[in-house]
Amino acid sequence: MASNSSPISDFFRGRHVLITGATGFMGKVLVEKLLRSCPNVACIYLLIRSKQGHDVRTRVDGLLNATIFDWLRKNQPESLKKLVPINGDVTQNELGISTLDQKTLTDNVSVVFHSAATVKFDEALKLSVAMNLLGTKRLMQLCRQMNKLEAFVHVSTAYCNCNRKEVEEHMYPISSDPDKIVQCVNCLDEKLLESITPQIIKGWPNTYTFTKALAEKMLLQQGEGLPIVIVRPSIVTASWKEPISGWVDNLNGPTGLLAGAGKGVLRTLLCHKDLIADLVPVDICINLLISTAWYTATNRPTTIKIYHCTSGTTNPIYWKDIEALGHEFIIKNPFSDAVWYPGGSFKSSRVFNSLCVAVFQALPAYSIDTVAKITGHQPKLVRIHKKLQKAVSCLEFFTTHEWHFKNTNVQRLFAELDPNDRKTFYFDISKLDWRKYVESYVWGTRKFILKDDPSTLPKAKVQLSRLYYLHRVTQAALAVVAVRYILMCNNSTKRLWYSALYFLISLMKIITSPLKIT
Repeated sequence: MASNSSPISDFFRGRHVLITGATGFMGKVLVEKLLRSCPNVACIYLLIRSKQGHDVRTRVDGLLNATIFDWLRKNQPESLKKLVPINGDVTQNELGISTLDQKTLTDNVSVVFHSAATVKFDEALKLSVAMNLLGTKRLMQLCRQMNKLEAFVHVSTAYCNCNRKEVEEHMYPISSDPDKIVQCVNCLDEKLLESITPQIIKGWPNTYTFTKALAEKMLLQQGEGLPIVIVRPSIVTASWKEPISGWVDNLNGPTGLLAGAGKGVLRTLLCHKDLIADLVPVDICINLLISTAWYTATNRPTTIKIYHCTSGTTNPIYWKDIEALGHEFIIKNPFSDAVWYPGGSFKSSRVFNSLCVAVFQALPAYSIDTVAKITGHQPKLVRIHKKLQKAVSCLEFFTTHEWHFKNTNVQRLFAELDPNDRKTFYFDISKLDWRKYVESYVWGTRKFILKDDPSTLPKAKVQLSRLYYLHRVTQAALAVVAVRYILMCNNSTKRLWYSALYFLISLMKIITSPLKIT
């Protein structure tokens, strides 16, 4: 008879866990997975700060309202009582935790998952240092006081070494000293700091990757004696299998591109489409995080082990695949209230892309908003366009460069798992079917981000058909105007103009033939 044992689940039996960043995308999935797959965990402390007038208890209640907790609310409602909010803030001294709560944590916690961070690529250096570097240092200091600590899992990023093309699962030297950077940030005026930030982070594309690299160096320098393990995800995207296929809760990364393209407002993107897009589903990341905690606690490595949670080496998908599959499934599952017919493409030329942005995004946005103002409606497209361009510009470095992340440690760990744990905490990305995944990703973006109920799909398809005809007619009209302007400049070319007009009319008959949308 096959065994139903799970060494990982058994390890968490009766243990107390601390999670930072629980209200974030990865944090939510981590909380749900621990409660569902490690049902005998004793308690999960969530380090949460009050925000916008909401206390930590209210924020936890809001967290549990997420769709991914539906199964737990229905089948294991008692497990939700194991979540204990701890009022704190990683940007504050001693994490902003009260003396009483500190004692509770130091007396009970044996596993720490540190995922709290600002993931904004264009974040001010001062705040990035406060959260990503100092926050990690303060948590590490708290961990030193934990009597039962067995694993400290730090969530980093594969791109903290983006100044290298080949990246292995070990630490690389960085010339900047974490403590000196902290001193610099604390003593300089914010405007001056902003002006010299490019020089400080030289070699890194943004403050996020730079401060994540500093945090790793700080862990290496000051983490001696602590059971530290580092997991480096690449581009974290919608869930593959669990808790719900296609679930996503933010517009970061490719999700924003899918939403913008599906609404018809994103028409062009600077991207070298033959490069690898290193995407990794969020549930793969979470299963790896939990598995590394178990392995670290039970094997006690003498050095800090690093795991690359990536896909490019094992099962690559290319940007051209995302472009083609994304368009295919957006047309198959169109979004409601699209502004224009989904189209456009990736551009490899920065100059040509800028021209396309001006002609196909900025010009229509300003034109439509002008008409909206005249007719007494609320203009909004220019605001959306600017916001979208700001987000896209932050991604350009990652859509125009490629890295090869080695993941030997990840493969070895998966091979060492108990057969039951390989099923429950699955993180072998080699079996992922990218075509099916992108389809679920598009559907998840439609449902969870844009809040399009499945019942709206028939209406959205009708609207898409109308937008298709309008799109083609507009293209033909613009072509006619352009050709007429060029040819009518010389009277001797009128005959050629009329021949071209006849051709366009014939072409329109073909274009406007019935469109079948499945």
